[in-house]
Amino acid sequence: MQSRRELLGRIAVGMVVTGALGLGALGWGSTLLGEYSVMDMGSGNTGHVHGSGAGAGSGTGSGSGAPGAPGQVSAVSLTGLIADPLRNPDVRVKLVARQQTIDVPGGRPVDGYTLNGTSPGPTIRARQGDLVEVAFINESVAAGATLHWHGIDVPNAEDGVAGITQDAVPAGGHHVYRFVAADAGTYWYHSHQVSHEQVERGLLGAVVIEPPGPSANDAETEVIALLHVYGGQHTLNGRVQDEHVAAAPGSTVRTRIINTDQGTAAVWSAGAFRVVATDGHEVNHPAAVEGRTVRIPAGGRLDVTSQVPSQGSVRLHVGGARSISIGDPAVTAPAARQPAGTLDLLTYSTPAPLGFDAAAPDLAFDYVIGRRYGLIDGRPGNFWTINGQLFPDVPMFHVREGNVVAMRIVNETGEVHPMHLHGHHVVVLSRDGVPASGSPWWVDSLDVHPGESYDVAFVADNPGIWSDHCHTLPHAVDGLVAHLMYEGVSTPFTINGAAGNQPE
Repeated sequence: MQSRRELLGRIAVGMVVTGALGLGALGWGSTLLGEYSVMDMGSGNTGHVHGSGAGAGSGTGSGSGAPGAPGQVSAVSLTGLIADPLRNPDVRVKLVARQQTIDVPGGRPVDGYTLNGTSPGPTIRARQGDLVEVAFINESVAAGATLHWHGIDVPNAEDGVAGITQDAVPAGGHHVYRFVAADAGTYWYHSHQVSHEQVERGLLGAVVIEPPGPSANDAETEVIALLHVYGGQHTLNGRVQDEHVAAAPGSTVRTRIINTDQGTAAVWSAGAFRVVATDGHEVNHPAAVEGRTVRIPAGGRLDVTSQVPSQGSVRLHVGGARSISIGDPAVTAPAARQPAGTLDLLTYSTPAPLGFDAAAPDLAFDYVIGRRYGLIDGRPGNFWTINGQLFPDVPMFHVREGNVVAMRIVNETGEVHPMHLHGHHVVVLSRDGVPASGSPWWVDSLDVHPGESYDVAFVADNPGIWSDHCHTLPHAVDGLVAHLMYEGVSTPFTINGAAGNQPE
């Protein structure tokens, strides 16, 4: 629900628009009405090239990204960017989406969406290197639906973003997703059609990709802790209840925490624990954490290990409202007060090589988040801006496959923005000019607090057209979404057309 201040602001903007002779006289950005393609989006000067031998000419951010622009090759459709079509799947899953009442154990029922009759939907498990095939059937979601594989760097055609990588699957329709589970880790899936509504109301589930053999952070017991709020009810794995995990004294338990909500989640314990993975990437030689809170952005995942005491249990608080007691099933560990200090992942644990030279990127981009009044799809309001521009005149970040890309993300607003880049993981190089000094901090979801700036880098190794947006999903609806476009890639899909595609 809109706040009174926001509602009054929108009314005021509407009055100004009504009384003005034209938006041009006000100096406001234009609006999108009706069908459009992301191929037509983008503003100039979105980036600059580093060094004399840097990559694509389109890296300067020439605008539309249309095929045939200087420095580009003939475009190929992203529909061809798929997994090996001749390979037999190692894991087959069928997911049936329904619009129905969700029974929330320990709480009250809510109207929402289910997968195979439950929310969260079934956990998908695979081993690293498996080819996963998911048959998605939309039985009754009236607005259509998709599945986006959050944090899994799938081929672009499998990304599940309505209007960019596919059409929304209508009620009565189906779609098959195929991808190789290339990286072990903790991930999740959710709809990317009307995502601000469908994710909030339960169209989601967990994905666990296990390593092919023993790893440095192996544990005897594993548990998933998926956090979600259903109609104001804070749940753990779909229940308004705490959990107890039975484990032998002295053993190690790995908890895979998945934050599917719109805000930051907090994790802490009275006992020591280790952060062994962030967003599916293992931490190098994780150190013990005591007397610190660890925070997980919206959309982010954190794997922690806890050692069971010789007697009794230890309690891990996840998300603030819920907790897990680990150890003797007859003993529930006492609750612990949340520590005031926060673990800084910028300095946590031991450095390790990145595998590429982040100090000499081929391309560098700015992603500056602001806010101002204007129009989006005919709606007046106080909307988010990127590099000073309102959607759709936001940057299109043009890259060429193989480029090393640097990006500076700056938050000039008063709210936290959990920034999520599809199809890639980025490594955090610095925050507010302070260099990273710990284990490489790899993320696909990064909280950027008011006034903060982050320098991140990645290798452009997954061709396609990829969303780069805030995972507080109502923020994306209000314009906080840009795109990463590879040279020579196009899409046949459109937004707001006959297919009803509305990705955010």
